[in-house]
Amino acid sequence: MSLDWIEKAIASNNIAELLSEEKLVEIASSMETGYKEDKDSRSEWEERQSGYMKLALQVMEAKNTPWQNAANIKYPLLTTATMQFGARAYPSLITSPSIVKGRVTGFDHTGEKAKSAERVGKHMSYQLIEEMDEWEEDMDKLSVSLPIVGCMFKKTYFSPSKQKNVSELVYPARLVVNYWTKSLKDCQRITHELDLTDNQIYERVAAGLFLDLDYVKRPIKGDQTSNEVHGIHEPPEGDTTPHESWEQHAWIDLDDDGYKEPYIITVVDGLVARIVACFDESTVKTTQDNTLICIDKIEYFTKYGFVPNPDGSFYDVGFGLLLGPINESINTTINQLTDAGTISNRQGGFLGRGVRLKAGDRTFKPGEWKQINSTGDDVRKAIVPLPIREPSSTLFNLLSLMIDAGKELSSTVPMIMGQNPGQNQPATTSMAVIEQGLKVFSAIFKRLHRSLKQELKKLKRLNRLYLPPESYFSVLDLQPDQRDEQGDPIQARQLIYQRDYSDDTTDVQPYSDPNIVSDTQRMIKAQQVNEMMAQGILPNPVEGARVVLEAMDLPEVDKLLTPPEPQPDPEQLRKEAEFEHKKQLDIDKLRLEQRRLELDEDIFEYSTKLKDKTTSLLNMAKIESLEDKAEVDELLASLKELDIRMKDRRERNANKD
Repeated sequence: MSLDWIEKAIASNNIAELLSEEKLVEIASSMETGYKEDKDSRSEWEERQSGYMKLALQVMEAKNTPWQNAANIKYPLLTTATMQFGARAYPSLITSPSIVKGRVTGFDHTGEKAKSAERVGKHMSYQLIEEMDEWEEDMDKLSVSLPIVGCMFKKTYFSPSKQKNVSELVYPARLVVNYWTKSLKDCQRITHELDLTDNQIYERVAAGLFLDLDYVKRPIKGDQTSNEVHGIHEPPEGDTTPHESWEQHAWIDLDDDGYKEPYIITVVDGLVARIVACFDESTVKTTQDNTLICIDKIEYFTKYGFVPNPDGSFYDVGFGLLLGPINESINTTINQLTDAGTISNRQGGFLGRGVRLKAGDRTFKPGEWKQINSTGDDVRKAIVPLPIREPSSTLFNLLSLMIDAGKELSSTVPMIMGQNPGQNQPATTSMAVIEQGLKVFSAIFKRLHRSLKQELKKLKRLNRLYLPPESYFSVLDLQPDQRDEQGDPIQARQLIYQRDYSDDTTDVQPYSDPNIVSDTQRMIKAQQVNEMMAQGILPNPVEGARVVLEAMDLPEVDKLLTPPEPQPDPEQLRKEAEFEHKKQLDIDKLRLEQRRLELDEDIFEYSTKLKDKTTSLLNMAKIESLEDKAEVDELLASLKELDIRMKDRRERNANKD
């Protein structure tokens, strides 16, 4: 295979511009056929999901058997399990403000990799919380919807229009994959259903992302389950109606060489609008002589699974499938008991011909007496009530058994739901009960932790490709020591480098701990640590106290563990002040003495120079004229005066000593 087409495909912004119209029509037809095949392969799964969603959302439906408007109660077993799972999973995954933790890869002799990993962890946590506004909200939705449907998806990519990373939530109903696919990595075709509006298509055409074609709207079949749940109907077609469109990640052979390459094909109203390569230079494997070996597909989707399906299919099992049959049995039993109670409360029977009653309603109101033209004996003989029994106690016991079985499966035992286990129960016993109750959840949470790690790796790759070489970001932790003009704490700024995201420098993983899935579990472990410190078993009480404080989720743990500086003794301060004062006086005396000696040296040097000059002038006066005698006399007088001053100074210094 020639690599010319590979290089051209990677560099092209829309490969569809390089293909003929006949080729595009062929691709569109092939993509639509594959999309329908994948939809048909999971049709039964979609039907089951529709029933599970109704059951979880407590959809009210009329029931006309065994009579019209009979009882149709839905016990909230699935709803309770879903809410409990979401309440535990969401705070366990999103441990704000720290979500991402950098990890050093390879040797780190200088410690630079550790600093780089710390910067990556803080920067990616800032991105997820502050820049990607929809990310945390989508994780909240995922935690609630996942236990019902069994699996959810996140689509991670860089948005050129927003100029930032995007990781949007995709429901399984909108991501069509063949039911018997093993994994997203090995999947030959992934179809993401889209709803593009007129404006969105116009913007993509104007930006050169879509071909400028005549896109004619085709009718879109809405989600019937969602419509029934919310009591709405599909709107009539109009300007606001979206176009039927989907984005398909598929393997196709565009250069007709017998080897399929991964591409992303966007189809709008049956027309190919865009084709881009789903690979780059790093995913193309070649030999030394540039012979193609294989191409690895770039993964954009991350699957969050609940419980792997035992039949080996792609779609995981949720509480809908696990609890649905039990929930339906509970509903049937409750409705039977309710209907039996209704019949027992509203009794009926047969009326004989001997009772003379007026035509019309024969029911009684409270406190009402009706007059008849018959004697009491005739009434007792003519009225025969139906042999109706009260609700069965055996059926009620069976109902309790099924509810308990459902709670065990969904990990909604009393202690896990926050109910008091009783007084004087040891921490170890409570810990054992909670761990046993969270067995199912612990395994599921580890799967979510693994999926979140895969999503973070995709975001790390995008930062390596699109992050500026140097970029500043705000540290999420407030710095109390740094305040603005109004005195309020300000966020510190930190620098992140694009090279920090190199694969040979750092790796990323979630900050959450997959082995601890509840605050109660964390607190009981902290209590055990506290007891061991009290018994002297732990040799490092500071680290033990750190574990306890972090379990309590207290801010600024380091400040709490740092002991305050000891206050000095006032008497000691006074003595130190006196010592410093005396020391300063001695220093000043030494400086004065040094200055005096320096002055004496200066005077002696000046006197010596003056004597030398006087002697020289006297010798010159003898040789030259007598006119210099006056200058010589003046110098001699000055020398005499200097000698007197030196003598007086020596006497004063002697008196001082």
